[in-house]
Amino acid sequence: MAIPLFFIGHWYLSLFSQTFFLHRYSAHRMFTLNKFWERFFWIFTYITQGASFLNPRGYAILHRLHHIHSDSAQDPHSPRHSTNIFTMMWRTKKMYEGYVNNKIHASNEVEANIPQWKGFEKFAESGFSRIAWGTLYVLFYIYFAGSDWWWYPLLLVHFIIGPVHGAIVNWFGHWLGYRNFKNNDDSRNTLPMDVLMMGELFQNNHHHHPLKINFAVKWFELDPTWQIMKLLNFLKIIKLKRSKEKTIQTPVNN
Repeated sequence: MAIPLFFIGHWYLSLFSQTFFLHRYSAHRMFTLNKFWERFFWIFTYITQGASFLNPRGYAILHRLHHIHSDSAQDPHSPRHSTNIFTMMWRTKKMYEGYVNNKIHASNEVEANIPQWKGFEKFAESGFSRIAWGTLYVLFYIYFAGSDWWWYPLLLVHFIIGPVHGAIVNWFGHWLGYRNFKNNDDSRNTLPMDVLMMGELFQNNHHHHPLKINFAVKWFELDPTWQIMKLLNFLKIIKLKRSKEKTIQTPVNN
């Protein structure tokens, strides 16, 4: 039981870091954190993503570009312009590295107001850190899986769990599911109760209301991350913002 529990735990903790800290905080600034809690969740994201830690600045820039150029040729990750999910991941990886290493730059507006912790980011993205985390994963599997070889392919997911989450969301969320709104893109809501990706698969809702904290819209939809954020707000760990954004898309008649 140790291996499946470890895999499930790693999946959801890493996923929470991505949707809560990287997406809703770093990219969209949907809530505020004081310096202590910002650094806490920065370290939490590093621990939970481990070998595949994603730089908040690189993530935020790509995600903002994804909204601006959704499903166009300039979209960093769109199924419409990728042969398969792996070519989409590779394109995203190259663009991510370009922005993180300052080899390419976005507009000042796109790069504005993104949290940075340069010293920590340099350590978290170092080869030493990634290899160390990967080694820990392997040792854990050797100890608990032993000769049960069928568990070992899961290690690949542990090594790149952050990009795997992003690939699932951007591929299936723009290819498979239903629509609540007529947006100018291919965004879909893949699952009506998104317990698999903690609300990230409500892509159609999110692209219609990019600053709406709760990604669910209809009565039957459930965004698990929003439920956690309400608790964090009640505990005064975060302070939620209220979106004043207006949208012009037309609702779909279901």
